[in-house]
Amino acid sequence: MSWNFSLLLFIALVITGIVWLVDRLFLRSKRAADAKTPWWVEYCASFFPVIVFVFVLRSFVVEPFRIPSGSMLPTLKSGDLILVNKFTYGLRLPILHTELVEFNKPERGDVIVFRYPVEPDVDYIKRLIGLPGDEVAYLNKRLYINGKEVPVQRDGEYYEPDRLAYASQFIENLGPVENKILVDQRSRQDLRPIWRYPYRDQCQYRIDGMVCTVPENMYFMMGDNRDNSLDSRFWGFVPAENIVGKAFFIWMNFSEPSRIGSFH
Repeated sequence: MSWNFSLLLFIALVITGIVWLVDRLFLRSKRAADAKTPWWVEYCASFFPVIVFVFVLRSFVVEPFRIPSGSMLPTLKSGDLILVNKFTYGLRLPILHTELVEFNKPERGDVIVFRYPVEPDVDYIKRLIGLPGDEVAYLNKRLYINGKEVPVQRDGEYYEPDRLAYASQFIENLGPVENKILVDQRSRQDLRPIWRYPYRDQCQYRIDGMVCTVPENMYFMMGDNRDNSLDSRFWGFVPAENIVGKAFFIWMNFSEPSRIGSFH
């Protein structure tokens, strides 16, 4: 989002909360028994508990997120409305994003929503490929982690309606997680970085691909649609403090209702 919805929600919470509190402590006792409550006080008193509930739910439990592109095909489609678990990895202060309690570390294969390092007001969603200390290589459209090729199994063809083209579909095994990926075997591989990102010296770009060592407290993310995803291969690593939460459920797709619950 170009504007910070969490900040706007917090401002609404503070304003309605102050009005509600001032009315209860001072204004109510000064009004005549038969006097009507001012409309602005009544509105704030009505909306305050609702805003509290939404703010707490969205900040610490789950947050809705809309898939804006096809970079995560075939796992997630453009238009999927998903839920993001905000407490899987721990609790963070809203707005400030300061970690209060850590529960679990992100694991390889997790589908994660995070604040885009280049433009932190924008949320991105990708799959976690490289953990801190990992060597991640993407060479000739094959993925290697710590010198070992990630196993894949051919799984037919996938038609991408936005591109009016087919891509090869594979089942990829990232350890405990199996997921499907798309690879366009006919396209030319061009992994030149967009700009010089932090820790750019930890990556080597070659004619056949790239190799990166993931720095401490950083993560390497990639889209499942490997030839149609702007990810860590192009703009670098995701700091731990940028992580929003783990995607786990499609709760709606208005164009394809059958997709509800198809991702977990």
